[in-house]
Amino acid sequence: MDVRQPLPVELRPVLKINVTGSAGAGKTTYAKRFAEALDLPVFHLDSVVWQPGWKKTPAAPRAELELAMTRQPGWVIDGVSDHVRQQADLIVVLDVPRLRCLRQALRRNLPYLFRSRPGLPEKCPEILILPKLVRMIMSYPQTLKPMLFEAAAQSTNYVLLKNRSDYQAILATLREKV
Repeated sequence: MDVRQPLPVELRPVLKINVTGSAGAGKTTYAKRFAEALDLPVFHLDSVVWQPGWKKTPAAPRAELELAMTRQPGWVIDGVSDHVRQQADLIVVLDVPRLRCLRQALRRNLPYLFRSRPGLPEKCPEILILPKLVRMIMSYPQTLKPMLFEAAAQSTNYVLLKNRSDYQAILATLREKV
């Protein structure tokens, strides 16, 4: 079967996939790729986490929004969330070097320095978050990465994705299970 063609309805997997990792690692890109290849809806946690002006969504409304996402029968969600990871059938951890994350984040954010990029609320220009974004990427190996890798070591539903060929291998495995 051609991987570029949608799967017939009766062969579509009902999967719940969380694509997670550092800022700038490519979570949104890979989430879109998995969703398209597996004919699943894709959701982005940035749309839940942020409100206009880069204000964080309070915990209770955020939890309700995440719950609404994860109640769907199948999905791909990109971002970092304990709840989403707990609901996922597969967690794809992007293991990308910091310098590549910085380069990718800058390439993504530069066109939106003074306006909101697609998927974010209004009044979220990248210029306001850029210093925090760089700090997040630089501190990822000491902060979020150990927690993700510890959870991965204790679970069978985690896979590491380091490059495009890893993506192809993961996708091929998922298609074989259909």
